[in-house]
Amino acid sequence: MTFSMNNSQHFASFRDPSGFLFWRYGALYRQVNQIYSQEYNQFIESGLYKDLENIGRIVVHEESDISPIKPDISYKVIRPEIIPFISYPYEWSFSQLKEAALVTLSIQKRALKVGMSLKDASAYNIQFDQGKAIFIDTLSFEFYKNGQPWVAYKQFCQHFLAPLALMAKKDIRLNQLMRIYIDGIPLDLASKLLPSPTKLNLGLMMHIHLHAKAQMKFADKALGISEQKKEMSKQAHFGLIESLKNTIKKLTWKPSGTEWGNYYEITNYTDAGFLYKKQLITEWIKEIKPKQVWDLGANNGVFSRLASEQGAFTVSFDIDPAAVEQNYRQVKRDKEKSLLPLILDLTNPSSAIGWHNRERESIIDRAPVDMVFALALIHHMTISNNVPFSQLAKFLSVIGKWLIIEFIPKSDSQVQKLLQSRFDIFNQYTREDFERIFEEHYTIYKKEKIRESERYLYLMEKKRYDIK
Repeated sequence: MTFSMNNSQHFASFRDPSGFLFWRYGALYRQVNQIYSQEYNQFIESGLYKDLENIGRIVVHEESDISPIKPDISYKVIRPEIIPFISYPYEWSFSQLKEAALVTLSIQKRALKVGMSLKDASAYNIQFDQGKAIFIDTLSFEFYKNGQPWVAYKQFCQHFLAPLALMAKKDIRLNQLMRIYIDGIPLDLASKLLPSPTKLNLGLMMHIHLHAKAQMKFADKALGISEQKKEMSKQAHFGLIESLKNTIKKLTWKPSGTEWGNYYEITNYTDAGFLYKKQLITEWIKEIKPKQVWDLGANNGVFSRLASEQGAFTVSFDIDPAAVEQNYRQVKRDKEKSLLPLILDLTNPSSAIGWHNRERESIIDRAPVDMVFALALIHHMTISNNVPFSQLAKFLSVIGKWLIIEFIPKSDSQVQKLLQSRFDIFNQYTREDFERIFEEHYTIYKKEKIRESERYLYLMEKKRYDIK
């Protein structure tokens, strides 16, 4: 992530009059405006903040005495801890989105108990840190008003329930609709896409199908179920939370049926070759000591863990939802704190979206990092997707300083498998061409042939003149 060295309001922090984030000399701060002073005091004095901090479900902050950038409207300035990597819902696995939904509901329940309520339930208020979902918007809490429905109910259904239901009941890839609908998947669209049997599911019927009909019915008044003028008791509010929680808990998805979900069971490495590859990568990590690593095409994270186990915060990217789901389940099972599995299609990586194309950062905007892994990747990029070595080298040099990359020759069985379904137009797909082209952007420090294999592993450093 790049940092501004001057007073600069964060591009994504402009919609809420309660306050905003800003950068100062590489540090992130949040200005709390006077209009939000009473709510902020209640949030702190009620013990809600401390409660959420104790269970590790909110970003920790400290109050700061630095000057605000808008002093005429400022009440306080706080300094939140920086999340190592900002991710977005369309990059999450099924289990990540499900955890984020349940954490949001849990926070709303705790808030109600101290007379507060979430005024918005955006999935973008959740990030993943230390191996679990945490809430990051300190200014999302308002006073609970007796009889008032939950104003964020519709938003919660659009950001969490609708995509989870579509992923579980229709197709796991439908979470990518979140890239198009930045404020969540419209409920009428979700209702149309969901299979008819979901109307027999009480929770989905109530919170998606009937909710969508109610929105259409009251469209002329811009009202949804949660915004009708009928009073809603606090007990009914708790009941709504429990209903949403139970509906979400029952949504499941089994990561199977994809080519890459069991990749390491079908790879052509011998045991000796596989172990030697792991040994080389581990040695190079220990030598370079990167603080942050991106593993591109990580599958279920076998090699990502070589970095995270050495203390490097590692983002483990893969295009396959099943592989990423398996990866995150292992993170939860083993209580790993330095590994973040995410979905990423390198041929169409996350772009900058939202207002002015600046609310949500592109993958390149969140770079550079100390080290990038590109293992068993280039044949998919070059042969399957026609990305020349020159383009790949340029892209990789933009996102990281150090590169561990594997070259897979045409004689390799995995490359031969790719060539079976297309003409071989790749005249420059040789190890010599690979080295020559990559040396335009990198200095090659180490090159090792993987044992009992025709593959080569390289350690490279980006050349100083090769700037973003």
